[in-house]
Amino acid sequence: MRSEQEAVRAIERYSDTVRRLCAVHLKNEADTEDIFQTVFLKYVLSSVSFESDEHEKAWFIRVTINACKDLLKSFFRRTVSLDELTERPAEPPPDYRDVREAVFSLPQKYRDIVYLHYFEEYTAPEISRILEKNVNTVYTLLTRSKQMLREKLGGGYDYE
Repeated sequence: MRSEQEAVRAIERYSDTVRRLCAVHLKNEADTEDIFQTVFLKYVLSSVSFESDEHEKAWFIRVTINACKDLLKSFFRRTVSLDELTERPAEPPPDYRDVREAVFSLPQKYRDIVYLHYFEEYTAPEISRILEKNVNTVYTLLTRSKQMLREKLGGGYDYE
């Protein structure tokens, strides 16, 4: 079990990454909070020793993705929070909303690649290690996701 200081440091360092990953996968604030707590609880209870900060970050990404997938497979996923029914979120700028909707509409395997590459700025070889996929598969998925986004958004965006 980890100390309180280690837990606080990890939350300060990785909370944004975990929340963004959850948002990409779940599109639901209540589920995002549940997974956020689950991931950091697993961290506190784990005895894994990390080789580097990058290894630790990759562990958080992998655990978050797995927890999101588990929740999405769950029977209880059919619920909606009261907040979602009563409150409308603030509208983001139109360009951002269009891109966000296009990314959310991608199949899951493409969403993971897009998120890790563009939001976390990982290279294809780093993504291949995190997702345990062949590096050429990552390049292929990234190329296909760019093409899908171009088609969805009308080609007016630069993905490089």
